[in-house]
Amino acid sequence: QVQLVESGGGLVQPGGSLRLSCAASRSILSFYAMGWYRQAPGKQRELVATIRSGGSTNYADSVKDRFTISRDIAKNMGYLQMNSLKPEDTAIYYCNLRSWSANDYWGQGTQVTVSS
Repeated sequence: QVQLVESGGGLVQPGGSLRLSCAASRSILSFYAMGWYRQAPGKQRELVATIRSGGSTNYADSVKDRFTISRDIAKNMGYLQMNSLKPEDTAIYYCNLRSWSANDYWGQGTQVTVSS
């Protein structure tokens, strides 16, 4: 089992930046991947970005070149740097850890609102 706590969400103007953080209660290296997902009102949860145990990353096309996923292994932390934010990025953002046996663990989510 692992607990995940996200932070860093908020209200930002279009074109602005936010950095989301995810604190894990145990070592993230013991998991296959850490990821960020989001869910907008009336829509399904979608993948934003993942980073695998070996360090390789994957991004949704809609956020490539704007978002960057990273981690601090020593601190059991994950991050999502979001730049050039757009209104369509508005959603609840969830941190995820996926085990090697494909079990998913989720945080409670943090709201990101992009609006002028």
